[in-house]
Amino acid sequence: MTEFALVLPILALLLFGIIQLGIVFNHYVTITDAVRTGARKAAVGRLILQGGGDPAGQAEALVRASASDLNQSDLQVTVNPLAGWSQGSDVSVSASYPYQVSLLGIVVSSGNLTATTQERVE
Repeated sequence: MTEFALVLPILALLLFGIIQLGIVFNHYVTITDAVRTGARKAAVGRLILQGGGDPAGQAEALVRASASDLNQSDLQVTVNPLAGWSQGSDVSVSASYPYQVSLLGIVVSSGNLTATTQERVE
């Protein structure tokens, strides 16, 4: 019983750390998938531009929709056509989202999760 009482806090701390890291990894996978989806939308955005639409705005909206389980006010999305929207040029879509790993109220690690994808405009 004494040994269990001594080991239990360490095991609980380890378990909570694993849970926190799992949440951070889930957010990273969500951002990566959302950026990939937005980059694909931006790659076909030249056709949207010819129809009078805003391909950068539509790509950003799709990134935000794909990452709907994240806090939208913290999600920063950038759509950057590197050489305009001409066919064959590249468009870069990136997103950033803050993370924080805290154990028992103590912040162990914090920063920003970032993902960037480039696609060729069709």
